[in-house]
Amino acid sequence: MIKVTILYCRTPGSKFDFDYYLNTHMPLSIARLGMAMDAITVERVLDPGPPWPAPAYTAICSFLCESREAYEAAFIPHMAELQADIANYTDVEQVVLISEIAINHRRSSARKKMANPNRS
Repeated sequence: MIKVTILYCRTPGSKFDFDYYLNTHMPLSIARLGMAMDAITVERVLDPGPPWPAPAYTAICSFLCESREAYEAAFIPHMAELQADIANYTDVEQVVLISEIAINHRRSSARKKMANPNRS
């Protein structure tokens, strides 16, 4: 299982239209890639306030997929269309990470297992 994470840097004077991103760009991404993905998440990064430093990012998007090859097979045919839309919501450069999921613990899965320990 892999995770593709897109980080949008928080840069003074830059633009990031979160409403456009959430209501236009991501529905387009989901329409093009959704069937090949196990999960897609979008996060609005919050400023934690003192004593912590201001966050380096304004938004994070993640795609969970069975393999890098499966992600690329879904993304590459739509890459030009999706990347052409970026200028409509931001002028910051993205940081893209591809990582392998080493642990995927979810509370809901653990809770179900504890409620019915005989289920496998």
